[in-house]
Amino acid sequence: MPFNLLRLGTLIALAHTLGLIAAFHAIRTARTSQGAVAWAVSLITIPYLTLVPYLFLGSSRFAGYVDRRRFAQQKMHRHAWRRASHPPSGTARNPAATHSDALGESVSRALSALAEAPFTHGNQVRALINGKHTFAAIFEAIARATEYVIVQFFVVRDDALGRKLKEALIERAAKGVRVYFLYDGIGSYDLPRHYIEALRAGGVEAREFATRRFINRFQLNFRNHRKIVIVDGKAAFVGGHNIGDEYLGAKPPLSPWRDTHIEVKGPAVIDVQFAFIEDWYWAAQRLPQVRQMAPEPAQTGAGMRCLVMASGPADTQETYSLFFVQIIHAARRRLWIATPYFVPDEAVFAALRLAVMRGVEVRILLPARRDQYMVFQASTLYAHDAIRAGIQIFRYTPGFMHQKVALVDDHAAAIGSANLDNRSFRLNFELMVLTCDTAFAAEVAAMLETDFKRAIAVRLTEFSGAPAWRRAMMHVARLFSPIL
Repeated sequence: MPFNLLRLGTLIALAHTLGLIAAFHAIRTARTSQGAVAWAVSLITIPYLTLVPYLFLGSSRFAGYVDRRRFAQQKMHRHAWRRASHPPSGTARNPAATHSDALGESVSRALSALAEAPFTHGNQVRALINGKHTFAAIFEAIARATEYVIVQFFVVRDDALGRKLKEALIERAAKGVRVYFLYDGIGSYDLPRHYIEALRAGGVEAREFATRRFINRFQLNFRNHRKIVIVDGKAAFVGGHNIGDEYLGAKPPLSPWRDTHIEVKGPAVIDVQFAFIEDWYWAAQRLPQVRQMAPEPAQTGAGMRCLVMASGPADTQETYSLFFVQIIHAARRRLWIATPYFVPDEAVFAALRLAVMRGVEVRILLPARRDQYMVFQASTLYAHDAIRAGIQIFRYTPGFMHQKVALVDDHAAAIGSANLDNRSFRLNFELMVLTCDTAFAAEVAAMLETDFKRAIAVRLTEFSGAPAWRRAMMHVARLFSPIL
């Protein structure tokens, strides 16, 4: 017995010692003070539960990766074009000089500087609601490809939808079309090797996006969360859908799945493509053979003004946090947001509260069903605080709501892959398309109106009426919000 107690005491002392060392590491490397506190407190108090997760998730600012990623981007830029180098005819080359009248020059100037690219004119954007319409449009476009097809997803599964995609890509490759396929190594962790081997055997260039090129084999951060399909440099599809049967609503208990994609045509396609080129160059160390010039405007006249906002952990600033802060400040009448994960940082949450104080109608649509327990608990507590600040919170009830949409007044909408959480703000590669067009904004507003009618308004009693243990769990989950 003394021997066992001695061994147990030694193990406990070792765990706390390692936890203390890891806590100092977290304080030195976390990108935000909130993240540093979350890790440090948990590593010091309960190292038995948090040491292993820290190996996988702890480095949110891994210097080796960030430095190598930035170096790779600079190297690529010496051999490739800048996305702002070929603006549509008649537009300015200076990102700050091209702006959208709808948002106002100062707002658009800041957003252009953040994106390091101008708004492009003459675009056409079509909303694709839910998986049936999204994948029908994607497969139809792939079938018409004559030059090249680009496919990039966070999650790819070897199920019915995944196999249909594989067959479509192999068929195009057999016709002489160049096909580039990029998938995230962690998001698609269960994608079998034979799936990729079949693609490569069929002439598809398939690559895994991973951060294992640097020394940290346990790292799960810095995931590529983008969802991109580009056909011949003329049409791009971006949004919330991944490749899996659940995105078609075929997997209970989360079905029916609610998501939104968009199809973009016009000069903005090249900006979407540029984001893919950076990722492909990192994975393959060479450039894909793709269209270098922007296509002709998809609409006569000015058409839609679009800004492609791509972000990643190698950015010099918190791109998506600043993006959301800016569009929230731009709202004057209404701001409607749909997001599956509502775990905002302090800057975004403060901007939302200030919008309410300005008299803006702020609505946020969240899922009623959960797919991640800790995130859902933290999100519920944030929703409670938001309601107290005058923000209207709704839960979508028919199935899981996964879309990432923001509507600003009657003239601007942003749709893409970014959630309102720290992972999208700082740790993932994301892509959103901001459109400035009253007709498209009206279409998005009608879409969200339908969603709100299928949702229930959240009351303060969702938190106050919950059992004490669940309220405690919400507070614990929020402690981890900077790393969720």
